[in-house]
Order: sequence, then C-alpha cells, then structure tokens
Amino acid sequence: MPIAVHTLGVAVFALGTSEFMLSGLLPAVADDMNVSVPKAGLLISAFAIGMVVGAPLLAAATLRLPRRATLVALIAVFGLGQVAGALAPSYGILFASRVVSALACAGFWAVGASVAVAMVPVTQRARAIAVMLGGLSIANVLGVPAGAFLGDHFGWRSAFWAVAAASGLALVGVVVLVPRIARPAEQPVLRRELVIYRDRQVWLAVAVVALAAGGVFCAFSYLAPLLTDVAGLGEGWVPAVLALFGVGALIGTAIGGRVTDGRLFTVLFSGIAASTVFLTALALFSATAAAAIVLAFLLGVSAFYTGPALNARVFEVATAAPTLAGATATASFNLGNTAGPWLGGTVIDAGLGYESAAWAGAGLTTSAIVAVAVSARLRGGRGKGPGESAHAAYESDPERAPQTR
Repeated sequence: MPIAVHTLGVAVFALGTSEFMLSGLLPAVADDMNVSVPKAGLLISAFAIGMVVGAPLLAAATLRLPRRATLVALIAVFGLGQVAGALAPSYGILFASRVVSALACAGFWAVGASVAVAMVPVTQRARAIAVMLGGLSIANVLGVPAGAFLGDHFGWRSAFWAVAAASGLALVGVVVLVPRIARPAEQPVLRRELVIYRDRQVWLAVAVVALAAGGVFCAFSYLAPLLTDVAGLGEGWVPAVLALFGVGALIGTAIGGRVTDGRLFTVLFSGIAASTVFLTALALFSATAAAAIVLAFLLGVSAFYTGPALNARVFEVATAAPTLAGATATASFNLGNTAGPWLGGTVIDAGLGYESAAWAGAGLTTSAIVAVAVSARLRGGRGKGPGESAHAAYESDPERAPQTR
C-alpha cells in the first residue's frame, strides 16, 4: 500500500471519531441541551444526512479540482466544524455544526476513496479501502471510547475539542505525505459518470450498503443507554464496551480486507447474516451484562468484516464513474446511518425499550440479505460486473451508454 493510503486512513480516524463518538455522549448531551435521548440521537442522523447530501454534491463540485488541495480544504472545514460544535450554545446550533462537519467529512471520504483506489491495482481495491476503514476501526477502538471518557470526566464539549485537535494533525499529514495526484489525460465528465445511476445493480448495491449499515447503527447508536438502563452496567463501563466494539471492528476490517477480493458475495452473505444473528441475540439477552458486552464485540467484528466488501461492490458496479463511485459508497453508508438511528429512536419513543432498537436493526439487516440475493441472481455467473461492461461501452462510444441492466 502506498504511504498516502495509510495517511488517508489516519485522517479517517479523526472523521470517524466525530461521526460515532456521540453514541457514548448522548445522555450527557441530552441533559445539557434539555432534550430527550432519542432527540439527541438525531444529532447522529444529522451527521449522516450531511454525509448523504455532501458526498455526491462535493464529488461533483470538485471533479476537476486538484485532489490533494481538495482534501486539505475539506479536512480544514471539518476541523472548524468541530470547534463550532464545542462552542454551540444551543441544540439547534449543535445540529447545524454537525451537518456542516458532515458535508466536509463526506467530501473527504468521497475524494479520499477515489484517490486510494486510483493508486492501487484493481485486484487490491478492497485492501486499499480496508486501510481507510482501518482508520474508522481505530476510531472505534480509541477515539469513540476516549470521547466517552472525556465526556464523563470533563464534559461532552471536551470530546469535540479533542477531535478538532486530531483534525489539525490530520491536516498536517495530508499536506506533508499525500502526493500531488496526476490529473488524468482525459478530464472527468460528470454527464458520463451520472449514467451509472441508470444501472439497477448500482441501486441494489446502494440498498445493500444502506440496509446493512442502518441495521448495525440502529442498535449501536443507543448502545450507551442500553448498557446502563437495560444491562445494568455503570456509566464507567460504557467507554470500555465501546472500545471492545472497536477492537472487534479492527479485527473484522483486517479479515474482510484480506478475504474480500475474489470472494465478494461470500463475504456479503456471511457478514450480514452474522450481524443479523448478533442483533437478534442482543435484543433477546441485553438484560444480561456479560451477553451484552460479548455481543457488542461480535457485532463490531461482523459489521466491519463486511465493510470492505460493501465498498468494493459499489466500485465494481460503478467502474465507469471513478469519482462518483466513492461518493455513492459514502452516501450509501450514511443513508443507513441516517435511517438506523432514526428508526431506533422511533421504536424507543414508542415505549418499546432500548432493546427494541436491536430488533429493528435485525429487520434492516435481514432486508439487506434479500437485496444481496437479488443482486447475486442478476449478476449471475458473468465475469464482468455491469459497471465494467458500462465502462467498455463508454470507451468505445460515450453516447451509447446502456440504459438498464
């Protein structure tokens, strides 16, 4: 792996910490802002909404801009968003700061993923994405629990200040270590890349990613109150269990990155099925502290084991759109990260208890398995994915792109 790919993974550590650290801060934020825990949970959805909207918009807006300069600008805006969150005097301003931070985060993910994939052979795409996801896994191992620890001892705002500092370090790393990416001989044309959205396999890939991610984060977003109110653990246990989830995520990412290339659908089926089993078990046995702790770890493994395959599938079907492929993958994950916390908060508000979020998550991942089965059936035994076939069509005659697949 080029050193630049690892540098992008380090930057993703800061991004991922901000995205997920509220899972350990919700009770404190809710209390300080005088809102309910489910309403505070909407701050997670706010970030995800910004990611959904920002990924394609910023990918399109920066299509012809220098890649490194774009990454530098985006990580700088992200850091300023963290400062705004730390200083937010009201829930509304905090909500807005999350959206702005998410827009910058989305752009960085989309451009960064395209840069990472462009720097490696096609056969190593999943591994390159796994390196970036490794930053996200380490964020769950260290960043999210550290945020919960800071929030518990110094107030939730201290976690935002810490992420702002980490963003500054990431900015320096990108400036120093990410090389200037040579612009392609043929400049990207947005109209050509947009044609991928006529392909139903692309939309199936979006559905699989959104449902799989939404199922996991439907439960994960409310893991802190589940551990304290249902499992009966003290608040001091929350950072440790979040760290354990992160350890599982790191292990899952390492395994998934190694085995996905050449076994994409096998990993998709097995990983999402495992998440469904663990979510169901969490719903059934969350009142037992030991079971809740072990299942949090296992859920981290299964969710992030599937991550490289979910990303690789999007890039496979969107080969003809190297820029929008990264944006599509980012937006897809965050469609799930938007819908998951919202659905979890909805069932909790209905009086069904915090464990109901795990039941709802299992329903989403079950739907993801169905979508994978449909995608596999349509793909059949063909050597080329639809995106690769489309790419060949563009090369020969850009005006004659396939309408449907």
